[in-house]
Amino acid sequence: MKKTALLIFIILAGFVTVYGQKERKIIRKGNGMYEKEAFDKSEIMYRKALDVSPLSKDSEFNLGDALFKQGKYEESAKQFQELATKETNSEKLGAIYHNLGNSLLMNNKLEESIEAYKQALKKSPNDMATKYNLAYAQNKLKQQQDQKSQQNKDQNKDNKDNKDNKDKQDQKDQDKKDQNKNDQDKDQKDKKNSDDKKDQQKDKKEDKQQQPQQTKLSKEAADRILKSIENDEKKVQQKIKEAQAKKKKVKVKKNW
Repeated sequence: MKKTALLIFIILAGFVTVYGQKERKIIRKGNGMYEKEAFDKSEIMYRKALDVSPLSKDSEFNLGDALFKQGKYEESAKQFQELATKETNSEKLGAIYHNLGNSLLMNNKLEESIEAYKQALKKSPNDMATKYNLAYAQNKLKQQQDQKSQQNKDQNKDNKDNKDNKDKQDQKDQDKKDQNKNDQDKDQKDKKNSDDKKDQQKDKKEDKQQQPQQTKLSKEAADRILKSIENDEKKVQQKIKEAQAKKKKVKVKKNW
């Protein structure tokens, strides 16, 4: 029984050795292509190495680098994030977090890249490249924040200016409406005054037309009255004359 177990162990070890050698051979080919900057081909080789040995951390790390070199920053960041959960070696973790920070930085995820660089420095406190990249990311983030703050100020100023301009335009429009209304009221008032004036002139004209007729009637009446008075006077004069004539015929008897 012990011999059987030992035999199985030796066979498994042999398989591991064979597959390990095949994996390293593929990785070396991938590294050669990487050095020649054939990053797409090196990516293919590293994936083949992972097919042979899925738990190969070296293949995963190199694959992340190949993806980064091709500008596939989202994929490379994901690759390094997954690898960071598996690696236990402190020095290798420092390199993984450093490369993760680079991928996030190139993808303009500045806050996340800063955190990755800080994690890298916890594992490798003296890594000058990580310190430099951290300072660069922090400075770039500050510049973006300052720019955003200035843009907000400019936007607020533009909004205020637009509001002021709108208020001025609204006031102008209201003044124009008021002026138009005043003009309409004035026109209506002027029209009413004109109509009233025309009515007054019409009334005066009618008065003038009626006045001669009234004067004429008054004169006729006066003539009738005057003729009546003259007739009455003639009658009175006639009676006086008749009375005087009768006096001459009557003899007056004197009293002695």
